[in-house]
Amino acid sequence: MSANGLPRILCVDDEPRVVESIAVQLRKEYEVHKAFSGDEALARLREVKGITVVLSDMRMPGMDGATLLERVHQLYPRMTRILLTGEPGRDVAVQAVNRGHIFRYLTKPCQTEELRSAIEAGLDQYRLLNAERTVLQETLLGLIAALVDMLAITNPVAFGRARRLKKLAMELAKHLGHDEFWQLEAATMLSQIGHISIPVELSEKIYYGEILSAEEKLLADALDRVSEQLLEHVPRLEPVIQVLVALAWTDEQVTKLGEGTIGLATRILGLALEYDTLSIRGSEADRAMQHLRTRKARFGAELIEHFARQLGVLEQASEVREMPLKLVTPGMTILTDVRTHLGTLLVPRGFEVTPRFLEKIANFGAEILEERVPVRLSGARP
Repeated sequence: MSANGLPRILCVDDEPRVVESIAVQLRKEYEVHKAFSGDEALARLREVKGITVVLSDMRMPGMDGATLLERVHQLYPRMTRILLTGEPGRDVAVQAVNRGHIFRYLTKPCQTEELRSAIEAGLDQYRLLNAERTVLQETLLGLIAALVDMLAITNPVAFGRARRLKKLAMELAKHLGHDEFWQLEAATMLSQIGHISIPVELSEKIYYGEILSAEEKLLADALDRVSEQLLEHVPRLEPVIQVLVALAWTDEQVTKLGEGTIGLATRILGLALEYDTLSIRGSEADRAMQHLRTRKARFGAELIEHFARQLGVLEQASEVREMPLKLVTPGMTILTDVRTHLGTLLVPRGFEVTPRFLEKIANFGAEILEERVPVRLSGARP
């Protein structure tokens, strides 16, 4: 919604006179933004927040309307997409609608009232999808957070890793223009949930790449099945489960998922997982990125470079200090393992401090609370 209260729409056509004509017709009811090619339209969507409907011509040089709206669907799935075309062919229409998940298909010339009616229906669809998103955020993600809080109590190593993965993955998604990506957020939070079924000591051995006994290997191999059993009956969680399952797929299978919600979430989370594993096992950021650049077949060179740039931003924004454990505050990241005198792990390195954690450390004992630990203050790289 614009400052003047009008809904924002984007009109795309390679003929400026067509765009100007539509803008004149609709300017009283909508704030009309203009683009004259597919690439320019994508740039405008990155620049202008709050666009609700994209109206595109089909036949344009370079990127045609169907391809543009397919990209819009991948990047902004709740945005309503309307295609205008002078091509009467039924097959062309069907192909365009299927590829771009197009809400309306209008033929040219299109009467003003027909166009206005389609846009109003598109706005209703946009509002419906956003209402659904609100329900998801307030209920489903809330339930997931409660489930992950249980992990914090039973397995702090796995909980700490889930927190690191969420920060890495969601910062990368934001860097790519996905400010809201609930499927990825849920997948990162639940990626370690299977560890609720194993001892914390085994989680440590798995994360640090230590040799497992035969019995331990059986438990480790069952983690994915445990996760699926915990999640399979939760309503609306199907796309999240698809992402978690796809993490075990081959490079070729992951590539075939494409740039849609499942494919992008799988590659972002997979990239964060591999980076975190390398970090846990002692690799510095530069060395870890060198390895990840050899994984282009799985993640794609462009996504890897976006990830590298985002790590640089986080690193520059961070500051490391040493302080007593009792003085840490929410948002800080603890950079070392904290253990009892018997060697029991209380806090894994890379753990981000939460308000609930501060309640928990009150039970640690004075000696541990006085222990000085290195912490990263903000924008941290785990």
